[in-house]
Amino acid sequence: MKDKIIAWIRKQVRDAGAKGIVLGLSGGIDSAVVCALSKEAVGRKNVLGLFMPCHSHTQDLQDAKTVAGKLKIKTQLVDLCGVYDSFLKVLPKAPNLAAANLRPRLRMAALYYFANKFNYLVCGTGNKSELMAGYFTKYGDGGVDILPIAGLLKKDVRRLAKELGIPAAIITKAPTAGLWPGQTDEGEMGITYNELDDILYRLEHKQKQSAGKEKVAKVRRMIDRSKHKRNMPEICNI
Repeated sequence: MKDKIIAWIRKQVRDAGAKGIVLGLSGGIDSAVVCALSKEAVGRKNVLGLFMPCHSHTQDLQDAKTVAGKLKIKTQLVDLCGVYDSFLKVLPKAPNLAAANLRPRLRMAALYYFANKFNYLVCGTGNKSELMAGYFTKYGDGGVDILPIAGLLKKDVRRLAKELGIPAAIITKAPTAGLWPGQTDEGEMGITYNELDDILYRLEHKQKQSAGKEKVAKVRRMIDRSKHKRNMPEICNI
């Protein structure tokens, strides 16, 4: 699994005529795994990790720095708090989610700035569980060039993280998109990753579900409602 992904990343960079990889380091397991794989694929001098706090939890930044230090990659701090606050001042009031989703979209813009600057590819950190359930922000963390671990369920990412030597504290910490204080992936989705992974696996392999009907129906709705996120925009053909 590891060697296949590393070779794939290397090929994507080479085929694009790019010089390296830029990715956001959130302090979570997914970005840590992708960073480690990218380093193996193109070398640590050709990987740039961005720290992009936006009224984020201070521990997340510390965890991100721990990963970057362990892997000895290049890093850049881009504090988005001021940009985010200024943006909100010129926008009308809206539900909290609208404001929260500005954060990953600002991060996407910053990532592409550095990608253009250095001729790097923007490497996404989304996994298969998030991708299939639509648990990502369109044109935010979903706005990337490549997705190395999008073929892996969360449980597979955890297993790979151990193999790559990612610190245990990062592997076991509660996954969060950092959309607001105290926010967690599982709390927002209303389902645990273990439940989600099992349902997705059984759906994909056409196996009998072990979860309750309500949970399975919930996941099916998540997949259906997020279809537009996984596809290119619809075109009206004339």
